This record gives sequence, C-alpha cells and structure tokens, in this order.
Amino acid sequence: MKSASAKKEIELALAYRFGAVFQRREKQPVKIVPTGVGEIDAHLDGLPRGAITEIHGTASSGRTSLLLSALAVATTQEEICALVDANDTFDLSSAASARVDCDRLLWVRCSGSVERAFKATDLLLQSGGFGLVALNLADIAPKYARRIISSWWFRFRRAIESTPTALIVVTPVPCIRSCAALVLEVKNEGAVWPDSGSLVLKNNDVMLTIGESRKASTLNLSLVTESTSRLNSYSQPPTHSHLLQGIRVRVRQERPTSWTGGPLRFRPRLH
Repeated sequence: MKSASAKKEIELALAYRFGAVFQRREKQPVKIVPTGVGEIDAHLDGLPRGAITEIHGTASSGRTSLLLSALAVATTQEEICALVDANDTFDLSSAASARVDCDRLLWVRCSGSVERAFKATDLLLQSGGFGLVALNLADIAPKYARRIISSWWFRFRRAIESTPTALIVVTPVPCIRSCAALVLEVKNEGAVWPDSGSLVLKNNDVMLTIGESRKASTLNLSLVTESTSRLNSYSQPPTHSHLLQGIRVRVRQERPTSWTGGPLRFRPRLH
C-alpha cells in the first residue's frame, strides 16, 4: 500500500514538473502495404510502413513476382511508387501483366552501379511523398551484397521512420541485418507442369500448345502432328516460361522471429 502511494506521488511530481512526457501512451498499430498475395497478407497483414522490408532469394525464386505484386497493390491504391533498379533488369511487360500502374511508378535505372543505386534511394527517401520505394539489388553478386556497409541501412531506416513510406529491398542473400523490420526468405520449391502440353513441328519451326487435360492426374508432354487442335500457339521456339505453368513458392519470415504456422506455400496466379 505504501509503495503504491509513493509511486503515485512520484508520478504526480513528474507530471507537475515535466508535463505529459512520462505518461504511457497506447501503442499505435503499424500501418502496412498489402503484398497482394492472400497467403502472406493473412499472416503478416502486409509490409510495414516507415520501415525496411528485405526480400531475399535466389534467381527464379519468386522474389521479383512478390515485389511486382506489392507494387501493383500500391499503385492501384493511387500511391506514387519508385523503383531503383541497380542492374536495369526491370521488365515493363511483366509489370504490366502484374497490373502495375506504370504511370504512378518512377523507374530509376542505375546501369549496374550499386553506389548510384544507393544515392538515388537516399534522395527518394529524403524527398518524401512516395508510398513505396523499392531497391532492386537482386542481380548483384552475393559477395558484394554482404559487403554493403551498415551505415547505408541505418541512414535509410532513420529517413523513413515516422513516415508513410515503405522501403522494400530485394537481395540475393540477407544483408540488411538488424536494420530490417521484416525479412522474408523466398524459395522455389519446384515447377508446376501444365495438365498437358504439345510440341508441334512444322517446316523446321517449333510451336508449343498448352491445354488442359480432362484427367487432372495426367501430366505429360507429347510430340504430335500438325493436325492436332491447339488452344494457344507460339511462333517462337518454346522456352521454360511456355512449358511451365507456374512454381510453388515458399515464404519464410526470418525477422521478427515470432512466426506461427511455419513457412507459407502458394502458387502464383496468372490474371
């Protein structure tokens, strides 16, 4: 009882002298940017604003698809976004297919200069006004990614604190360390073949047909004659993107460490 009254007296004395500085404030919910992937948003709600989110994975792991999905959601919500492309690998046709509104996207090409990419990102974050800023370092060598000095990440974190800007950094390996509020590892768990596929040979040209098999359990590729009916055909030689219907993607949260339900698995959906 005495300790409670003493605590109350101290609180009153502090309030009288310093005002509301020492008063407890309710923690405000973190504002987020949805990723557009239902399986991820159901667990994370989205990517935090005013903080750095790192998405890392190897080539063809789904990291760029996840980035395009977040950009599509942000631009659809009429936010102005920016993409700093270190190696000029951003594909406008893929972005359009993912429903990214390119009229609301500033694309900064850095021609392979990592230093230029960091300086451009710093200018964008300091200027403000962007709902989402993405720094694409996915195609730099992992050994160079690990050598990036921590002062850049601390500078970026301080620049967007208490702002509505979300910074997404796509890397081949985790390198932001404690400066990232959220770290997601993306992995390709395997290819998903279409129900049936056909290769058509005509006058030394190769065309590919992908169609649905009536039997869901039938997975095959067949070499057929020209008279075979086709749903879709391609005048160019077939590539892996034509043969494969999609991939199975696994997303694992590495930071913060609290994670329920284990890794998330989903298949990208074509609009």
